[in-house]
Amino acid sequence: MSQGTTVVVRPARNIEGSVHLPGDKSISHRYAMLAAIAEGTTRLENFSTGVDCASTLECLQRLGVDWQRDDSAVVIHGCGPKLQAPSLHLDCGNSGSTMRMLSGILAGQELTSELVGDESLSRRPMARIITPLETMGAKISANNARPPLRISGGHLRAIDYKMPVASAQVKSALLFAGLFAAGETHVEEPVRTRDHGELALRAFGAELKHSGNRASIWGGQRLRAIEARIPGDLSSAAFFLCAAALFPGSKLTITALLMNPTRARLLDILTAMGLRISITQLEELHGELQGTVQVEGGTLKGATIAGADTPALIDEIPVLAAIAPFTTAGIEIRDARELRVKESDRIAAIAANLRAMGAEVQELDDGLKIPGNQKLHGAEIDSFGDHRIAMAFAIAVLRAEGETHIRRADAAVISYPRFFDTLESLVQR
Repeated sequence: MSQGTTVVVRPARNIEGSVHLPGDKSISHRYAMLAAIAEGTTRLENFSTGVDCASTLECLQRLGVDWQRDDSAVVIHGCGPKLQAPSLHLDCGNSGSTMRMLSGILAGQELTSELVGDESLSRRPMARIITPLETMGAKISANNARPPLRISGGHLRAIDYKMPVASAQVKSALLFAGLFAAGETHVEEPVRTRDHGELALRAFGAELKHSGNRASIWGGQRLRAIEARIPGDLSSAAFFLCAAALFPGSKLTITALLMNPTRARLLDILTAMGLRISITQLEELHGELQGTVQVEGGTLKGATIAGADTPALIDEIPVLAAIAPFTTAGIEIRDARELRVKESDRIAAIAANLRAMGAEVQELDDGLKIPGNQKLHGAEIDSFGDHRIAMAFAIAVLRAEGETHIRRADAAVISYPRFFDTLESLVQR
């Protein structure tokens, strides 16, 4: 992998200001995919600016879906339930979300397609979607259960599937496939994960049943186009919230931010750790909640993240771990083995970078133990080509002594191309 761009980050003395974030990545992926198989033209305001969601749009284009960007929106002209056979492979880039969830739709198409990814995505395990989609009747070949995936779809049958590992992407993929299956598909998760797939399906007119950790959908339902404004990305907000948490005098406002209860656990954790958070202007958009979040810094206590909290916070754990040395009691993370098979081995990456900055950290098989009250120094650290690692350490180094060089920092474009500019606009030195 290329060395990419090195970004230099200097320490800060405070965080203050207001920010409006690009649309939530999880919702943007799902809305784009469902818009493609809906009838009519969908208009999506504040669509994610990240490269991952651009990968989804490019794949849809190769499947015969016309779309355009205008000033503030992505406009997608739905094909109805039948997509076109692609003449080229479908390049998912770095986006596991694109590959996993689009596989659910492709499993129900009477065509053959091949999904490929970059070097990082080509190492990521796909058995968790291959197994249930093959059970439904799709034919899928892969490279030892890793990409590229070659999918021959059509004529699916409904299944009753208990997911062995909690994954919102797998759940969405199976519910999407369920739209094309004969009968009623049931998906049960071991613990509740984010429900963007269910809310998106309902927004586009599908009927679902939900009971506890079990979602059910009937095949043969037709989707209708929508007009929607996508709330600001909560996983991107996590970096700025944690930056504010580092400074007792900080004042930060984030407008029109996603407030989905299956995602907002981060706000509970940060509140328990001592960040003062208030939420105003709460409204519902197609089943998704958004609001304005105002935060003020205080003394930052520690936390333990384990059990059901871990999947609920899986995207936010890197930045929580990165600021752990500056808490009073440290942070312990358990039940997070999933982090080993993300864009990088995030557990190893966090430990390596914290140690490079002089921190004491214990790396566990399924997590990390990071003591509090530590002093860190600037260092040369690496994103490992992972957007969340690049952004997490851009936050941590604001409290370090001396400047830090983050190698391959351009990985941030995967989810938030303007991240470093936005951060700089909030930093006081």
